[in-house]
Amino acid sequence: MKLVVAEKPSVARDLANALGRHRREKGALAGEGWSVTWAIGHLAELAPPDAYGEEYKKWRLESLPILPERFKTRINAKTRDQFAVVKRLLRDASVTEVVNACDAGREGELIFSYLYQLSGCKKPVLRLWISSLTLEAIREGFASLRDGRNMKPLEDAARSRGEADWIVGMNATRAYSVRFGRPGNVLSVGRVQTPTLKLLVDREREIEDFKPEKFYTVYARFKREDSHYDGVWFNAKQNRLKEREAAEAIAGKVRGGTGVVQKAERKTATERPPLLYDLTELQRNANARFGFTAERTLRAAQALYEERKLITYPRTSSRYLSKDMAGGLKKRIEAAGALPALSPFATELLALPKLPVNGRIVDDTKVTDHHAIVPTNKKLSGELPPDEAKVYDLVARRFLAVFFPAARFENTSVVTAANGETFLSRGRVVLEAGWRRLYPDGVGGKKEKEPPVLPPVEVGQEWAVAKVAVKEGETKPPPRYSESSLLGAMETAGKFVEDEELRQAMKDSGLGTPATRAATIERLIKVGYLVREKKALVPTEKGRALIRLVGESPLASPDLTARWEERLAKMEKGAESRTGFMTDINSFATTLVEEVRGKEGKKVAAPVKSGGNGKSNAPLGACPKCGSPVVETKKSYGCSNWKSGCKFAIWKTISGKRISEAQARQLLTKGRTGQLKGFKSKAGKPYSAALVLDGEHKVKLEFGERN
Repeated sequence: MKLVVAEKPSVARDLANALGRHRREKGALAGEGWSVTWAIGHLAELAPPDAYGEEYKKWRLESLPILPERFKTRINAKTRDQFAVVKRLLRDASVTEVVNACDAGREGELIFSYLYQLSGCKKPVLRLWISSLTLEAIREGFASLRDGRNMKPLEDAARSRGEADWIVGMNATRAYSVRFGRPGNVLSVGRVQTPTLKLLVDREREIEDFKPEKFYTVYARFKREDSHYDGVWFNAKQNRLKEREAAEAIAGKVRGGTGVVQKAERKTATERPPLLYDLTELQRNANARFGFTAERTLRAAQALYEERKLITYPRTSSRYLSKDMAGGLKKRIEAAGALPALSPFATELLALPKLPVNGRIVDDTKVTDHHAIVPTNKKLSGELPPDEAKVYDLVARRFLAVFFPAARFENTSVVTAANGETFLSRGRVVLEAGWRRLYPDGVGGKKEKEPPVLPPVEVGQEWAVAKVAVKEGETKPPPRYSESSLLGAMETAGKFVEDEELRQAMKDSGLGTPATRAATIERLIKVGYLVREKKALVPTEKGRALIRLVGESPLASPDLTARWEERLAKMEKGAESRTGFMTDINSFATTLVEEVRGKEGKKVAAPVKSGGNGKSNAPLGACPKCGSPVVETKKSYGCSNWKSGCKFAIWKTISGKRISEAQARQLLTKGRTGQLKGFKSKAGKPYSAALVLDGEHKVKLEFGERN
């Protein structure tokens, strides 16, 4: 008899339906000559430290590092009954062959290998490897089962990742918590989460250390008969001026004069369609367009894969398709066209004598475990839940877009001279919208600001200077990370990479994997290191305190963790030694513990919940009046010494604007913030202002530009 082991009950039902008629048994589905049973996620897990000795029950620096020679696994107490069913079936004498049908990836391989090991099973294993849960895909998968022995490199990578996270996380968390955590305050530290947190803390420091500088820009409008165009002043070195007087002098010099066109260039530019989605790019787009968290997008995508059978396996890091899929692309286009908004585009593609398939769509060398996320052949019938509908539209729209031609533009650049000063004007004309027809609101969901269309302009023409203006501006700090930008930074280990094909080339050397990045972000929030402020992710005082303690340790280095991820990716391909990798992890953990023993630093206070409002009372800084800690309350960031009479407070709402924790902290540490938008006058008119502490330690507004 053949025993099939699935990862979840819902997937087990799909597999059984594809295999034929069956009956329900306890914890399994049985057919003629086969049975399907299931895990419920992780039925087994790595055992805790006390499984290796009584001395590890108490958290003590003296007992670190904990480096098991052979890792122990244990059954999850909550799912013990289902494990008993799986174990009984794996050991059943009538079972001659086992099919590992857990999710086709690193995590699925680990789930099965733990079950196989703990049950003591020695029977031959075949591997079901599919990227879609449609009946057709499942039957094709069972017709081409892989030899389980060929999956050993993937199992090695899965075990190594789990054990590396255990070794680094367990030792570092215990070491930092014992050395620097006050009672009740665990300082969670991890191989991926700590470098990710450092990216956010470093960015917050950049923002706080940023000193805004005013600058001035000179604009001119050139007019001739009924036509006009605008230009901005520039010279060989700059297009901004630091002194208003200099800007006003230039404006006065050209006002009422005549401009002569010195240069008028027109160049045709093309913009290729974006690549297909991997999980990270799908999460980034859903965050930018809809404000979805990475976890929320993954949930919707997983439901579309498992329950609806509308998209392929979502936990992928590839953005290409394999050659064997080329023959079935038209069926997927038909399925995507079932969305009314996409129907005209699908019809247009299906009418082509041949689909324009190229190396940016199909490339076997860039497909590893799984191909890009695309629609299946199954057509949508009925309505989807809102989140799933939005994610399905993203996947289907992107899939159709890759077959459309590049967008073509004519970019115009004009240089106009007026009384010895030069002005630059840029414009754009869309020659062919191409794939952008599918994105009338822009790829990011916001209508993209297009350069203006310039009138016909020729070199030597004279245009009257109709208007001149000087505009005051202020340099801005780098933006906080949104979930979208953080996922991008994790993908490239903190390096700024805009080009999506270069990002794809770096996918094996990022922080974590597409499948784990959402969980890392949620973990940082859960342990109190981050908070969400609208779309921004902002480190808390606890998170900042941990990074101060970690300092320049390699533990917080994105590059180090990226190199580990790269080695794990090589291990999956059989090109890296598991033994060598784990030896290096053990050495790293040993060095790390020694570093912590010798570190000096302040104890980190446990965040205290205040007033039932769920806010943390970790200090934001020192009170400028009395020096006591300033903490968050329901309505303000106020002095904790208020019972003794200190009345210092930064109100959470000032002139209609909500003041964030990070802005309050900046005010306390710097004595002022940068210019903040969103204040409103009594008449409801918006304006910008900086918060400043005056000589009496009162919070005042320093006005900037009216919006």
